[in-house]
Parts: sequence; structure tokens; C-alpha cells
Amino acid sequence: MGLNWNDSRDIGEQLFEKYDTLNPLTVRFTEMHRWILDLEDFEGAPDKSSEKILEAIQMAWYQEWSDEYGEES
Repeated sequence: MGLNWNDSRDIGEQLFEKYDTLNPLTVRFTEMHRWILDLEDFEGAPDKSSEKILEAIQMAWYQEWSDEYGEES
């Protein structure tokens, strides 16, 4: 079964794997939305996201990134 918008932790992990050196706090939501839709396992409807959902995904991605590179790399 594929990923959906409520799978913020899994999406964040996949974004980290794909864009590992990129600080997620520098990514615009519009760009991140497009990247999520392009994930191989993602099956969510493009119009079902919201700012709150994208923030949760960004924070999950940031947690992975900061664990790897530190808080302010």
C-alpha cells in the first residue's frame, strides 16, 4: 500500500533519502508538494494536502536531517 498525506514520518524519511544534504527548512511548500507527488510510493491526491500537513512532513524531514547533520548545518 502506498503513502498518503497522513504518512508524514515516512514521507519525511523518503525526502531525506532523496535530498539528504538539503536543509528542509529552506524548501518552499510548493516545491516540497511537487517532490512528494513525485515519490514512487506516493498515492495521495494532489489536492488533499494542506499547510498543516506539509508542515508536519517538513518537520519529520527536518528531524531526519538534523539527526544526521546537526541543528544548524
